[in-house]
Amino acid sequence: MSEQKKPSIEIEHFSFYYPEQAEKTLDDLTLTVERGEFLVLCGPSGCGKSTLLRQLKTVLAPHGRRMGHIRFEGRPLEELDQREQSARIGFVQQSPENQIVTDKVWHELAFGLESLGYDTPTIRRRVAEMASFFGIQTWFYKNVTELSGGQKQLLNLASIMAMQPSVLILDEPTSQLDPIAAADFLATLGKINRELGTTVVLTEHRLEDAFLLASRVAVMDRGRLLCTGSPAEVGAILRGAGHSMFLAMPTPMRIWASAPECGRTT
Repeated sequence: MSEQKKPSIEIEHFSFYYPEQAEKTLDDLTLTVERGEFLVLCGPSGCGKSTLLRQLKTVLAPHGRRMGHIRFEGRPLEELDQREQSARIGFVQQSPENQIVTDKVWHELAFGLESLGYDTPTIRRRVAEMASFFGIQTWFYKNVTELSGGQKQLLNLASIMAMQPSVLILDEPTSQLDPIAAADFLATLGKINRELGTTVVLTEHRLEDAFLLASRVAVMDRGRLLCTGSPAEVGAILRGAGHSMFLAMPTPMRIWASAPECGRTT
């Protein structure tokens, strides 16, 4: 298989124990994320979603015992050094404050590229491209402290995308945003996936908005992968299994899955 056709992420029979815990937090998970896919990972609170996402970038992975394999574009994840992971795997956390490291918007956009050792012309070009793509040119010389929570999270995203990652991982990125800022942020994720071809893996509590963007959904429960499929397929599976997660699904999905003709083809 050519390098371009290998999946973005392959997780095979992966389990994880936190220190001094007998029970697995992640239990024999197998999941493939294809290139260019927009995958929404969902499940009840405490099911292991955030723990799984952090396993996909070793600098963020919690301490504990691991079993199984994770590959990134065909290579064992642990073979990628920190610089390569920083450039190719973007990660947006819940709190905008936790990732901002400079005081000016323009410097925040440039900081990751500077850390990776890019030359000045490349940094200037990429910063200009991202400022235009995200529509944040008017903030360019502002202090970061002047920005709203939604603007800070968008700046985080733009700063990460300036490094041109092939995979973007986001762990509840709108949890601290108001509904309007959250909707704008999620719409931007859709634009990144469509126009830049970036693979997106997202956990998000605003499922109704997230599912509109998803090419595929994966549902977790108690550290295990319960099912995967299109949003419609997942709704039908959860309803058929009588699983409590069905009630947490967006209303349109529940209506579709409950229709008499659900899942039939003509």
